Amino acid sequence: MYKFQSDKTSNQPLSNNLFTELQSDILTGRIKSGEKLTEQHICNKYGVSRTPVREALRQLEMDGLIENIPNRGAFVVGLADQDIIDLFDLRTAYEIQAVRWGIERITDDELAQLEETFEFMEFYTMKDDFAKMLNINTTFHELIYASSHNRMLDRVLQSYQLYLKHIRKPPENPSAYLVQVLEEHRAIYEAFKAKDVEAGAAAMAAHMHTSKDRFCIKPR
Repeated sequence: MYKFQSDKTSNQPLSNNLFTELQSDILTGRIKSGEKLTEQHICNKYGVSRTPVREALRQLEMDGLIENIPNRGAFVVGLADQDIIDLFDLRTAYEIQAVRWGIERITDDELAQLEETFEFMEFYTMKDDFAKMLNINTTFHELIYASSHNRMLDRVLQSYQLYLKHIRKPPENPSAYLVQVLEEHRAIYEAFKAKDVEAGAAAMAAHMHTSKDRFCIKPR
């Protein structure tokens, strides 16, 4: 039986932890699209009771990752290539808006945090540390979301980050990838320093375009 790794010290309900685990398993393909999910199977596999399972399944259905078919049960939907393309396009629009509002609304303290984070990006690129760079990359974007001072936009973009983290494919040339990503973020950071909204929007649009290309997914 799979041993469910819930966080004993977390204030999050068990159903939230189970939802996160199931979401990850679906997005990474450990649970295949089309697979039927039953309460009893999940209870046995993850070592939990039926109550958190029902809530986790409800959350997965709201997220569109499973579909409840009357008289048949719950089936995994997952993300098709077109779903990922659409996700990138939506994220692009929101990321650009976050930059626009961020440049207009960022505080001095937030700008200092962004500067420090970019310096860490430079450091880990120089060290050729791919895993650390990915983490700092996420932090850089999260700081932009926070600087927009719009909670709904922040929440939406955080969810997109989570989805894309699970479906991201490792680059063929990690070192070249790190250098390219660093320069894309440099353009965004420089726009924040210059308080140039249009330059920031253009830099983020370019970054999102190349990010989409790096996933090597083509529209049907």
